[in-house]
Amino acid sequence: MTKISQLHQKWLKDAEYKTAYEGMAMEFEIASAIIAARTQAGLTQEELAQRMCAKQSQIARWESGEQNATLKTLKRIAEATGTNLKISFEQY
Repeated sequence: MTKISQLHQKWLKDAEYKTAYEGMAMEFEIASAIIAARTQAGLTQEELAQRMCAKQSQIARWESGEQNATLKTLKRIAEATGTNLKISFEQY
């Protein structure tokens, strides 16, 4: 069975795929951060949704990167997971 990570490495050799992937890097990073905050808090998607007065399906959309979370939403996620939201600009 082929792992997704192996396919990803293969696909990165395709310039069009690589450009599209790099264009979504920030969305992937935010989705990963939401997942990390939730799991470190020991919460399921349903439990996080309850704490935020949201639906589990909305949590799933943010975590999949299907939908972008607003700054206000990110603050609510931080509060619900007992974390601090930190946003920074870094030189590249």
